[in-house]
Amino acid sequence: MPAVNPDPPASPTSAPEGDDDARLDTFEASKRRSDAIEKGLRENPQKYRVLTGDRPTGALHVGHYFGSLQNRVRIQNLGVEVYIVVADYQVLTDREGTDAIPNNVQELVLDYLAAGLDPESGKTAIFTHSHVPALNQLLLPFLTLVSMGELDRNPTVKEEIEAAGLTTVNAGMYTYPVHQAADILFCKGNVVPVGRDQLAHLELTRKIARRFNQRYAKKNPIFPEPEGLLSEAPKILGLDGSQKMSKSRNNAIVLQATADETAKLVKRATTDSERRITYDPEKRPAVANLLLMIGLCTGEKPEAIAERLGEGGGGALKNELTTVLNDTLAPLRARRAELAKDKKEVVRRVLSQGNAKANAVANATLAEVRAAMNMSYGID
Repeated sequence: MPAVNPDPPASPTSAPEGDDDARLDTFEASKRRSDAIEKGLRENPQKYRVLTGDRPTGALHVGHYFGSLQNRVRIQNLGVEVYIVVADYQVLTDREGTDAIPNNVQELVLDYLAAGLDPESGKTAIFTHSHVPALNQLLLPFLTLVSMGELDRNPTVKEEIEAAGLTTVNAGMYTYPVHQAADILFCKGNVVPVGRDQLAHLELTRKIARRFNQRYAKKNPIFPEPEGLLSEAPKILGLDGSQKMSKSRNNAIVLQATADETAKLVKRATTDSERRITYDPEKRPAVANLLLMIGLCTGEKPEAIAERLGEGGGGALKNELTTVLNDTLAPLRARRAELAKDKKEVVRRVLSQGNAKANAVANATLAEVRAAMNMSYGID
């Protein structure tokens, strides 16, 4: 197991001590900091620790691949330490049953490995919420650092409730953003890959880190204030061309689909009645989305692809997407099929290793937290 280093540097843009609202962000300011972090990841990867992850609620699809998996692999390959949480506890916030969780976790880990995430590199740890007790124990002191009003206003809570269609909200869902803060801060993560719409979510984690340090650890701050690494990946719509790609909406191409299955799915994708292909995300979102996916596979600009396809119509557009998507995903699918031959053992080994590393880091952090709060009693 790689050596545990519980002390990556604090964020260079932390607010001044005692000023909980010192940072009134604009997107431009966030983008400047993100650009600086991107440069730092390349030049000094050892200074950063990244936390990211997924809820195991279903198979990953091409939206996940282009939107997050490729970037995680890129960051790992720069030499940055990456923690990936399989957030199984958070499945309980909007689902009553747990029968599907074991298989979903296994499939999720296979997708990670097939995409290129490599725990054997010593840089990437894949772990599960339910097997890292010290991480979850941080939730209790963190809850005392936020108000009910802040949770009421938090966009994470509102969006998750709306997405899940909940009429009754359990306490786990209500405190979801605080649990996310524990995910990031247990390993002293100082970088979190996010989209523009997720910057507000990250701000609560920054506040919790700042408030803990101000209340309990002024002389020797424990937690960094993590920054968002803004993703440049565009939003990928589903095959219906109107909603975000999601397996639950039946509009997704899952990574584990075969080439033939992919062809059938693309064939039923929504386009429109105009024969000439043009890239117009506002007026022709469904066509623009298919062009975008082709561009993500080939590196071409969607406008250039549209010009090349010209009067080919929806049929030519779908044929092109099928070909390039299957070519792009062929190595991933081959790797995944090989891993799946011994799925249970592969996943057991990966999670055992990742949970061991996460537990070592979480226990060290919790010991610091107890000491800062005068609760170690000489028995840690």
